[in-house]
Amino acid sequence: MTESTSAAVTHPIPDRHGQNLYATDAELQRLLALYLPDDLRRHMAPHFERLGGLAGGPLDELAGTADRNPPVLESRTRTGLDVQRIVKHPAYVEMERLALSEFAMGAISHRDETFGWQGKMPPAVKYVLFYLFVQAEFGLCCPVSMTDSLTRTLKKFGSPELVARFLPRLTTLDFDELAQGAMFMTEQAAGSDIAATTTLAREGANGEWLLTGDKWFCSNPDADFAMVLARVEGGAPGMKGVSLFLLPRRLEEGSLNRYRIIRLKDKLGTRSMASGEIRLEGAVAYLVGEQGRGFVQMADMVNNSRLSNGVRAAGLMRRAVAEAEYIAAERRAFGKRLADMPLMQRQLDKLRVPAEQARTMVLQTAQALQRSDAGEDGAYPLLRILTPLIKFRACRDARKVTGDAMEVRGGCGYIEEWSDPRLVRDAHLGSIWEGTSNIVALDVIRAIKRENSLPVLRAHVESLLAGAAGIAPAFAQALREAMDRACALAQTAAQEGGEVLARQAASALYHCTSAIAMAWEAERSGSAERMRWAQLALLHRVLPRDPLSPDAVPAAWAASGAPAAVAA
Repeated sequence: MTESTSAAVTHPIPDRHGQNLYATDAELQRLLALYLPDDLRRHMAPHFERLGGLAGGPLDELAGTADRNPPVLESRTRTGLDVQRIVKHPAYVEMERLALSEFAMGAISHRDETFGWQGKMPPAVKYVLFYLFVQAEFGLCCPVSMTDSLTRTLKKFGSPELVARFLPRLTTLDFDELAQGAMFMTEQAAGSDIAATTTLAREGANGEWLLTGDKWFCSNPDADFAMVLARVEGGAPGMKGVSLFLLPRRLEEGSLNRYRIIRLKDKLGTRSMASGEIRLEGAVAYLVGEQGRGFVQMADMVNNSRLSNGVRAAGLMRRAVAEAEYIAAERRAFGKRLADMPLMQRQLDKLRVPAEQARTMVLQTAQALQRSDAGEDGAYPLLRILTPLIKFRACRDARKVTGDAMEVRGGCGYIEEWSDPRLVRDAHLGSIWEGTSNIVALDVIRAIKRENSLPVLRAHVESLLAGAAGIAPAFAQALREAMDRACALAQTAAQEGGEVLARQAASALYHCTSAIAMAWEAERSGSAERMRWAQLALLHRVLPRDPLSPDAVPAAWAASGAPAAVAA
């Protein structure tokens, strides 16, 4: 052991930097054995391990540098030409190369070969990459996700000519050639109220459209392509007059398209990634899909982005919890390790439970997406409700988990040299962008009313319980009864005048679904810890409790011959 290594071991302030975030995550590896085919899991393991190593060291350093050196908008060249560009720090550009080129995160779902694997990759592989990457860098994951979502929407709704023309740049892994995507939807008066969109689309020549208007929130504003909502001139009022357009950054001859980035936003978090305001000044764009169906088509892109938000929230929580666990294991006070102190053990469990719920919901939703894209019966209604559930609850949980985990580090956790402040700042984005909590909770109710998603969700969780016969009967019964009550609450919320219950119902469905899925995972993988977390999720996040009494997991919930879990 070198002198410097010895000093690091004995130093009283633990530093986890340099750990491999995949290799040290045994629970993730156990879960992937349930959710990925064995041959694909073995094939991807070295790639996951490589990304985990980068995320625990070099990528984390790049993220910190990019966070401290945000992008800058330049509107003129030094010779006075009006040529706008966003100047990004080299650390951010290197992260773009890693995410989009080396790890194919924007294109992996749209290629027939990636990482030497022939055939389409299931969504779970992509989301594991996001889950690992976001533990180091959150901001860039927004443009990467939008690139993936734009490509999906273009393929689904674009004309064959439009797809053939633009898809190759969206699916290549050549960093000098690949294109990034964005969506320009929000206006000052039209946030979630898309019917209030005022951006105007006027038909031009040769199948082109000319867009005029202002867009208020545009992340990745210098993206090569953006999906834009606009109202066709002379079209129907309200939502029926809104159409979807593909907006290129540059025209065919290479000149910049006719829109300007007015300014960049000074944001609380995601400082590494540019977000701006855009003024469209007769910008050339191409109609995607049918006129007047813009919101329906954009909703597919938004839902994909909402799922990505849930994945990123899960990744942030995992990073925060892993940091807290490491500190508790390595830090000593009053002659003991923090991890050996009962109150700290309880505190760590309160962090682990929501983080593990989110991880489970990521994998369950990725599986539903795969089944939906394959056209399986019932898969789309299941995906349609799981997506807003994870976006609503996981993103809200991430705000609390990252904040409480910061406290475990103590005073150092409040210092910008550590990852904690960045995690806390970034965590607040998920519950605001792509739909605030109220909007997304109401979307859960919309899925129940329009897609009849509730019976499908209920059948899904019942199949999980049926496939895990080793769950203690008393615990299985408690899970079923809680799910019944959650569904009844959701049905009430879906009735006339019941929308005030939307958030309560969405939380109930999320907690019951995740607890059941975690119990299934625990029984199938043999993880006693995961079963304990499932029990704690039900006990502390669903069932009524007396705050003036000691709490404990009921002894009857323990599997036959196993001791009851200790409450968090």
